[in-house]
Amino acid sequence: MTPEDFDFISKLLRARSGLVLTQDKAYLLESRLMPIARKNELQSVDDLIGKMRRSNDDALLVEVTEAMTTNESFFFRDQKPFDMFRDEILPDLIERRATSRSFRIWCAAASSGQEPFTLSMILKEAAAKLAGWRHDIVGTDISHDILAKAASGKYTQFEVQRGLPIQLLIKYFEKIEDQWQIKPEIRQMVSYKYFNLLDDLKSLGTFDIVFCRNVLIYFDQPTKSKVLDGVANMMPPDGLLFLGGAETVLGITDRFRPVKGKRGVYELIP
Repeated sequence: MTPEDFDFISKLLRARSGLVLTQDKAYLLESRLMPIARKNELQSVDDLIGKMRRSNDDALLVEVTEAMTTNESFFFRDQKPFDMFRDEILPDLIERRATSRSFRIWCAAASSGQEPFTLSMILKEAAAKLAGWRHDIVGTDISHDILAKAASGKYTQFEVQRGLPIQLLIKYFEKIEDQWQIKPEIRQMVSYKYFNLLDDLKSLGTFDIVFCRNVLIYFDQPTKSKVLDGVANMMPPDGLLFLGGAETVLGITDRFRPVKGKRGVYELIP
């Protein structure tokens, strides 16, 4: 691949998704775009980029963008944030929302749905405390294909073995041929929507809790700042933000600060 082609594809991905593709990740282009090249009856990724340069085929640009967007996810990823949500954040949220008896959670870049469904299982386990409450979980992603997979709630044996406790697998999943499908009672607790984090976040509404984990690491500094400012604008004063273990707000935005004693959780600065 020529430097000019790499520059073309990296600028395209950055403009359409915020993804920053550095030279050390160039190998991903071959592995993820070659299937698209073959689908379009092209011999190589170079030929695919050539076609993208010559035509204004938006469907092709969308397909390439989705292929390059990382969709790695698994149930109870990193474990501790979900333990913290269950044991500390949720009880406090129930107390603070006692009057309205409602709250909303947003999972940004929800990928194939493991994070939203992890949260829905946690809420289901707390059903006795949430009787009469209204709670919404919204999962968004930039990939239509991955959202369709998430909405189906179907996972392979390998996927359910990654982080999911066996008791929850037995309780909330059904075996369908060679896959496991989350029961309707859990699937119905999550709504999935296509959304690009570069767009205006206000259109999604207000959220009490936002999970934006392992997303910002793929953005440059200005994009990180823009996304975090957008998240801040869609939260109430006591809202909380969860980021991934390798992510931080420090030096990026003055809208959030770390919550003392809760690693990876951030609160709005008054």
